[in-house]
Amino acid sequence: MPEGDTIAYAANRIRPVLEGRVPDEIRTPQPRHARDRWPQRLAGRAVRSVGTHGKHLFLHFDGDLVLHSHLGMTGSWRVSLQERRWARAWIVLRAGRRWVAEHDGPLLELLTEGRVRFDQRLSALGPDVLASQFDSERFLARMAGDDPARPIGDALLDQRNLAGVGNIWKAEGCWEAALDPWRPLGRVTPAEAWSVIESLRPRMLRSAREGPRTIEPRVYRRTGQPCPRCGTRIRAARQGDANRSTYWCPGCQR
Repeated sequence: MPEGDTIAYAANRIRPVLEGRVPDEIRTPQPRHARDRWPQRLAGRAVRSVGTHGKHLFLHFDGDLVLHSHLGMTGSWRVSLQERRWARAWIVLRAGRRWVAEHDGPLLELLTEGRVRFDQRLSALGPDVLASQFDSERFLARMAGDDPARPIGDALLDQRNLAGVGNIWKAEGCWEAALDPWRPLGRVTPAEAWSVIESLRPRMLRSAREGPRTIEPRVYRRTGQPCPRCGTRIRAARQGDANRSTYWCPGCQR
């Protein structure tokens, strides 16, 4: 699943193409959106801003309309300098010679600004891990209010605690902080929980600027390889109700 850095990277690519411009053309190739009349509803409206919160991306149009996207496991945003075959795209926007398209994913919807503000799915999200001013107090309060028996690795995946972290950055953040992802929240101090954020934010921000190719995992999907810090073999196991793979070093993560 694309994590917060991937979504922020997509937004950073879309912003210079669409922000402040009225799209010259809008298409909805997929039949599922044929009745929504998005090209007609968005015609003549400029894109005021392109924003993200965690794994959610928002295109804000004039007239208080917002295109809201969540890519799930399969979706993607693409920016192209040439027209392509858009048959699988949910929406395509052209500005001059550049094209922006969203493909697949479980959620693409056109909302009013009011609905965005009062949407319970969005209001329940924790602080955005990539926010310019990260809300550390809110994050620590959400973690303190969670089940004390819950492993911290699983808690970090809960978007109500922290928006934008997925399986990659859960593993990488715990490794950077030398914290065992299996340790119960009741035995994790606020300073230790905060150290995960301090450790992963610089790498995620770089990925948001330069692209996911810069991630260079230390433990993620490196089962059996030596830990870059202590040389112990990296382990992997399933964790949490979602049964997500967790990677960690048993030698230096305590």
